[in-house]
Amino acid sequence: MTVRNRGALAAMAAGVAALTVATLVACGAQPAGTVGAEEANTLASVPSATAGAPSVPVTAGELPVDPEIIPPVRLVIPKIDVTATVNAVGINGRTNEFEVPPSVDEIGWYRYGPGLETRAGSVVVAGHVDSARQGRGAFFRLGELNQGDTLTATGSDGQTRRYRVVAREEYRKTRIPLDRYFARDGKPRLTLITCGGPFDAKARKYRDNIVVTAVPA
Repeated sequence: MTVRNRGALAAMAAGVAALTVATLVACGAQPAGTVGAEEANTLASVPSATAGAPSVPVTAGELPVDPEIIPPVRLVIPKIDVTATVNAVGINGRTNEFEVPPSVDEIGWYRYGPGLETRAGSVVVAGHVDSARQGRGAFFRLGELNQGDTLTATGSDGQTRRYRVVAREEYRKTRIPLDRYFARDGKPRLTLITCGGPFDAKARKYRDNIVVTAVPA
């Protein structure tokens, strides 16, 4: 079965980095803001300045069987004291949301996109900002990353790959250009996503998404 992004992936943008909407608490970190947006945009094959209509197909099912696909299994970001296990995730069939791991200490790799071996496209990793039950998430301080900061991703092959941050962007969840961030083409890059911005206590959710783009160093 195939689901398109303005259903499943739009729901992901609205709910990523949360266990459920009801478990979120306000984030104490400062608003991230945006740096390097133009550089991030040029990494795509067809740059887009705003959220576009093109759909990103997602498929429910098992992990890809291609032996050449190398999932990330560990992410280390020294600047924000992150050392996290990465799990392969997809779309929750019941909620149509990006299925971030239930533990806030772990993060999820979008398994229907490229792996670390890719020579094109966006490797997407998403994580929790926080939880009322579990406290701060692995990506609580993601908005502190800046251009030039480095991180490493270790693959299932045991190889560690180094990346350099080129952009940090903040979007209203209704305006995030998912076609760009989930693209299978363009230059290879690592895309990190979490929630951010003001917390709406009545709606029990954050207003924005924080997106960090990094390229192989």
